[in-house]
Amino acid sequence: MGQASTSTQDGEEMDIITLQAMYRKFVTECPSGVLFLHEFKKFFQIDPTGEASDFAENIFRAFDKNGDETIDFLEFVAALNIAFRGSLEHRLRWSFKVYDKDGNGYVDRRELQEIVDSICRIQQSCRSNPDCQALSVEEISERILKVVDSDGDGQITLEEFLEGAQRDEWVKNMLKLDMNPYAWVLQQRRKSSNF
Repeated sequence: MGQASTSTQDGEEMDIITLQAMYRKFVTECPSGVLFLHEFKKFFQIDPTGEASDFAENIFRAFDKNGDETIDFLEFVAALNIAFRGSLEHRLRWSFKVYDKDGNGYVDRRELQEIVDSICRIQQSCRSNPDCQALSVEEISERILKVVDSDGDGQITLEEFLEGAQRDEWVKNMLKLDMNPYAWVLQQRRKSSNF
């Protein structure tokens, strides 16, 4: 009998042992069965005052499907399913929730700049996005608005978000917020003999 696995976006496979390790980590970090924001940051080893803190809060809100300010295991699994196997449209819809910080159904210039700023601060520390070093947050935000905000009202609806990402590859890469929890799991597995 072969070992069951799940394919990730980049072709890597996640085996059952890794999924079980993630479940053990979830149960260990939140024995109550739900993750609160501070536990979420601890779970993903995010410094509560570091560059990733604001970004983590937005991601937490997007994971929290029912809006109860906690993430239960089903919400956690659903979010990971999108990250691992979701179509581009599903990932963009999830990303829109991260960008739409106040949940009013559109992303305004301020929300866009806040997320772009968080992304750039994180990516500059990792040196993973040359655009974040070459362009200012305002320039990146303006470029996104120019492509995505089709009616020019300064607010990006979900439909504009989806359509704009399809029109421009650079914008799509900025908007889709590729989360790679699988890489994080592998890194944790290597760090700890318990994992």
